[in-house]
Amino acid sequence: MGPLLKDQVCYALYSTSGEVTKAYAELLKPHQLTYPQFVVMMALWQDDGASPTNLAKAVGLSKATLSPVLKKLESHGYLKREPVPGNDKAKSMSLTKKGRELATEGENIARLALCATGLSETEVKQLITICNKIKNNL
Repeated sequence: MGPLLKDQVCYALYSTSGEVTKAYAELLKPHQLTYPQFVVMMALWQDDGASPTNLAKAVGLSKATLSPVLKKLESHGYLKREPVPGNDKAKSMSLTKKGRELATEGENIARLALCATGLSETEVKQLITICNKIKNNL
């Protein structure tokens, strides 16, 4: 018969992630952003000027997957690629004025998405702790 889907942690995480991503999609649509693009923007708001390698590590994407996300964000005017002084091959991703201004709206988007979950502040902290424990153990 096999394992029951409803009893699998992996499925609970997978299906919940999909629903959270859908909730964000509606909130991000006016800004022409996808959820992965928003995640990269959140990383840049914390570390403006990060290299693609550091960004990939911060958001948990491969550089190959991150590259088209960065190109799209650049085409929307949220960031610009700049050469790193003294290193002709290296680039840093820097927020534009538009990208920095989006941070305030980004806070509102994150708050609205969190409210939609119905979780209390305590439950949010517990969930983040549990998810981090899972990631660290895998």
